[in-house]
Amino acid sequence: MHAFDGHVPAVVLRLDRNPFHHGTLGAVRSLGRKGVEVHAVVEAGGGPMGRSRYLHALHPGPDGGLDPEAPETLLECLVGVSERIGRPAVLVAMDDLSAIAVARIAPMLDGRFRIPHQPDGLPARVADKAELSRLCARWDVPHPETVIPASGAEAAEAAWRLGLPVVAKWSRPWLLPAGAGLRSTTLVHCAAEARRLYERTPEAGSRLLLQRFLPAGTDTDWFFHGAFGRGGRPLLAGSGRKELSWPVRTGLTAVGRWLPDPAVEEAALRLARRLGYQGILDLDFRRDENGCFRLVDFNPRPGAQFRLFTDAGGLDVVQAMYLDLTGQRVPEPSGGPGRVFVAENYALLAAVRGRQLPWRSGAVGRDAVPAPARSPEAGSGREAGSGSESVSLPVSESGSVSLPGPNGAGGERAGGPRPGGLRPGPVRVAPRAERGRVEAAWFAADDPVPFLAMLAAFLGRGAGKGARALRGVPAHGRRTARAVVRAPRQRGRDLPPSATPAGPAAPAEPDELVTR
Repeated sequence: MHAFDGHVPAVVLRLDRNPFHHGTLGAVRSLGRKGVEVHAVVEAGGGPMGRSRYLHALHPGPDGGLDPEAPETLLECLVGVSERIGRPAVLVAMDDLSAIAVARIAPMLDGRFRIPHQPDGLPARVADKAELSRLCARWDVPHPETVIPASGAEAAEAAWRLGLPVVAKWSRPWLLPAGAGLRSTTLVHCAAEARRLYERTPEAGSRLLLQRFLPAGTDTDWFFHGAFGRGGRPLLAGSGRKELSWPVRTGLTAVGRWLPDPAVEEAALRLARRLGYQGILDLDFRRDENGCFRLVDFNPRPGAQFRLFTDAGGLDVVQAMYLDLTGQRVPEPSGGPGRVFVAENYALLAAVRGRQLPWRSGAVGRDAVPAPARSPEAGSGREAGSGSESVSLPVSESGSVSLPGPNGAGGERAGGPRPGGLRPGPVRVAPRAERGRVEAAWFAADDPVPFLAMLAAFLGRGAGKGARALRGVPAHGRRTARAVVRAPRQRGRDLPPSATPAGPAAPAEPDELVTR
């Protein structure tokens, strides 16, 4: 175990209204177990997280919620929390809205909270889908082909050119008005639908983006978590694969596994270094049909599954950031790959809806680990990653990863077809020593009450919503199960050839979208 002085309090901030946000509970437990006095500022009454034995105090969020463009109410709220605590505290933002708002008022919180230093407006820039697309193009980070239309006609033309269906995203989803029926991400099936969506731009409050659709499949959805000191210096970082997600194939990680992948890690570390990022980030990647990992989302805060990336000494990204902000030494990470994270409630829904268990999700088994990249010319010598040897990625002081080239030289950039014929190696089975333990999002023997509270709320208040989701009924409940519109390929099987519709009349089911 590493040395940890928890003399500085911590405040966990979450402004979204999801009472089942297990990441917030993970942060409370992570710091509380180290003896830190943990406070939480949340909406929706705290939910099951508020029952944790490791939570010192629960504070309400800003009165009437937070206007994303006017964070003054959050400033007033946090100043009041600081007065009640009576001493400076580390502030951990757990959702995009919180991270963006805190960055805007950070200078006014100086002396009250210890916050990662970010360049002006950086969290809002990277969370903005349009700005992220430009950053990826500028720094050669693979990203889905993206068009930002300037008119309804351009939106229709771009939909045809990208190839239907296409993914439509609002650039700043945190600005979407509640109750307007607008989703942050939508799968568009026809040019007319793209035009109609563009016409709602004034209502959405941000620009519309159209992206090439990347189909989901086995081994396609990956993520990266990292904690960084000043200048993008990595403190703790790792990549992982989604085994199950909710909604199916699109949403948050229901079951995930820590699997090192040089392509994902190199792209993420390079981006953090270029940005000078400080703090915690959560990136989502999807692998296309050519094997190229493309960055689809940048979240400037911990992901809900951040506890997956816990090393053998118990260090995770939240603890690493706490140590860095309180002037303590962050130990070198040791071990960790092979760990599995399970969000019990979402894993159940994903398994039932997807009709599969995580270890039966495809050709890649539950203990399969992608082998390091290798060259077709490398015919002699023992291949890296064979047998029971583990592979480590050398990280330089600048935070870059040196990838092995065809002749053993480093410096190859990852993300697409690699120079010299370098290609991903075969899938290998992880040795037993690398398989690690399973971390549950909710259940903990030393803190069981949040799990029981989640279970009661999930079976009670969430029963109706879960049943509708499993049947494919929209959450707003305006349609009956009989009236649910299914995906086009499903409708076609129910109709005779002559009656098959020429184009879809409604959005696809949620599990066909590409979103966080």
